Amino acid sequence: MDIRSQMTMVFHMDKCIGCHTCSIACKNIWTDRKGAEYMWWNNVETKPGTGYPTKWEDQEIYQGGWEKNGETVSLKGAGKMKGLKNIFHNPNMPIIDDYYEPWTYEYEHLFEAPEGDDQPTARAKSLITGENIDIKSGPNWDDDLGGTPDYARKDPNFENLSPQEQEAMFQLEQMTLAYLPRICNHCLNPACVASCPSGAIYKRGEDGVVLINQEKCRAWRMCVTACPYKKSYYNWHTGKSEKCILCYPRLESGQAPACMHSCVGRIRYLGVMLYDADRIEAVASCDESELVDRQMEIYLDPNDPAVIKAARKNGIADSTIDAAQKSPTYKFVKEWGVALPLHPEYRTIPNLFYVPPLLPAMATVENGTYNTTTDSLWGKIDASRMPIQYLASLFSAGNGEKIKEVFRKLMTVRLHRRDKTVGDLDIKELNQALADTAMTREEADDIFRLTSLPLFDQRFVIPAAHREEAMEMLESTADVKGNTGFGFKEMPARGL
Repeated sequence: MDIRSQMTMVFHMDKCIGCHTCSIACKNIWTDRKGAEYMWWNNVETKPGTGYPTKWEDQEIYQGGWEKNGETVSLKGAGKMKGLKNIFHNPNMPIIDDYYEPWTYEYEHLFEAPEGDDQPTARAKSLITGENIDIKSGPNWDDDLGGTPDYARKDPNFENLSPQEQEAMFQLEQMTLAYLPRICNHCLNPACVASCPSGAIYKRGEDGVVLINQEKCRAWRMCVTACPYKKSYYNWHTGKSEKCILCYPRLESGQAPACMHSCVGRIRYLGVMLYDADRIEAVASCDESELVDRQMEIYLDPNDPAVIKAARKNGIADSTIDAAQKSPTYKFVKEWGVALPLHPEYRTIPNLFYVPPLLPAMATVENGTYNTTTDSLWGKIDASRMPIQYLASLFSAGNGEKIKEVFRKLMTVRLHRRDKTVGDLDIKELNQALADTAMTREEADDIFRLTSLPLFDQRFVIPAAHREEAMEMLESTADVKGNTGFGFKEMPARGL
């Protein structure tokens, strides 16, 4: 047993209000440099929708992630032979139009224009070429467009939905949307690390954060292809690749990452989970139907004496073990089983989990009257506005039963709280729900409290670093903001 610690995240989709405060916090701290204008290490997408970059989930286009190859896995669009063939021309990458061409405005024209009868305007100028451009897309361009033909109807996750199911989603009275916040998953089996010919990408041993060494990166950009979530970006100014660093200078001092600290909806949770690194290949190469269950098995009980002993033997500090025992992510993912990984079929074993949105039940309008599909106060799970199979395509490799299991638990919490606060439910309905999910009233209260009423230090349980020579502890990253920003003393430059 090779016990290691991993910083893991949970995002609660029912709580996200789509305000993009997280995106702006990240942009202002990390990607306001030249060459990084189009980078959004944190972005919030509207689902259904094509996302950012557009259609990033369509691996027939981008060839990201891993594929099962006998008893093991191999990179889908990168690797030694594929990488060598494409080393000077890689066709499986997003182009700037799949993101957007970043722009600014000619603000000085508003102040310097000569006096006249017309109103001066600030034309949009490309931040790449400096030329005038017509804006056709941008970050979060598909915000709230949950029923549009250009975005929602081209969502790759509709592949497993029948035309009738798709059409039902876009009926005016039944239309819905949910926000999907995304950052780097800091995977246990990261395709970006395996694809890099320069060995510039690595996974930190102390917390599992995946980083790119800016001094070793030679801009082969295989990581951009290999990452199925498209969270590795190319900086056209420095000739280096960059990605989310989970604000590791903040983590080392016990602080929450900027996107999480600033979250208005308080949807984000961060905590340590212990895992057995010896199981990674077996989990990544298992049958697709087993992926979710096998991934859950790789995370270990931090209260188990055998696990604690093995963790200490592997050099994991007691403070990290203590943080793992108090971890909110462990509760959501393992103890309660209400959070699932995003696209586990990519086989990267992501460490960012989502609580799926328990949206209102389906309804129709007949003769001017709004009719729900259920006689109960609470809608049936199968009548969810977001089809079960659509959510299964996102979070359980197509296994709809996994989504139903989560929904039953979330619904049981709602029933319990309604009974406790209002008391107008049929007690048989509540008892049946508790029995079906093997949930106690105390557990339902715990889920409710960590979802709705958590304190800051309950959402973020972060053990401070023990490394005595961490550069970020010795000098302020603010001193090099807009210049280096990664803790390196020398500004990244193009390799020879």
